[in-house]
Amino acid sequence: MAGCSDCIAENVSVEDASDSRFRCILWIALISNLAMFGVEIGASWWGDSVALQADALDFLGDAANYVISLFVLGMALRYRASAALFKGITMALFGVWVVGSAVERALNGSAPDPLTMGGIALLALVVNVSVAAMLYRYRTGDSNTRSIWLCSRNDAIGNIGVMFAATGVLAAGSRWPDLLVAMLIASLNLSAAVQVIRQAMSELRSNVVSDCEVSPDMVAENRL
Repeated sequence: MAGCSDCIAENVSVEDASDSRFRCILWIALISNLAMFGVEIGASWWGDSVALQADALDFLGDAANYVISLFVLGMALRYRASAALFKGITMALFGVWVVGSAVERALNGSAPDPLTMGGIALLALVVNVSVAAMLYRYRTGDSNTRSIWLCSRNDAIGNIGVMFAATGVLAAGSRWPDLLVAMLIASLNLSAAVQVIRQAMSELRSNVVSDCEVSPDMVAENRL
């Protein structure tokens, strides 16, 4: 059958991505992201920071993504691609919401607390870099595993941005560095969303999805 060798290779990667190590990493990431969501949403309110609020919601969105990824692990590519498409759409919606929130704060807002911003961003950076390091080996997988890696990478970049914003707010006494970093986080999510959606749509259209269903025996035979 045309394309079956590609299908076998894809199913081999599915098995690799479904091992206990990957599941363990996802559980660690899920718990870490839920904890940091609680910390950052409280800090964003206390410190009056849009960037921290955006990062907190990003943690919540990532936690939801990890739940979905754990659910579809080991399923056929069509289900994983569908899950990735859903995640890509939610990432895009999140980015649009952050843009709107930043615009609203630009019109009616005050300078946030830079010390709160910097301290929480440093903690979040440690968490995100740790998760991203554990997920690094899975960065070139299918759209589902790639979406996980992109989320973790973007989070770490966003945390560095929040730390720079805190420095800018402290130096200038202005809310604009906070708003600019919030827009940066939004743009990273929109960019990642486009990548994930494109790859997921490609996988859903692929003949590998529609024409190939490989049994475990075929996978084992291909490895020999």
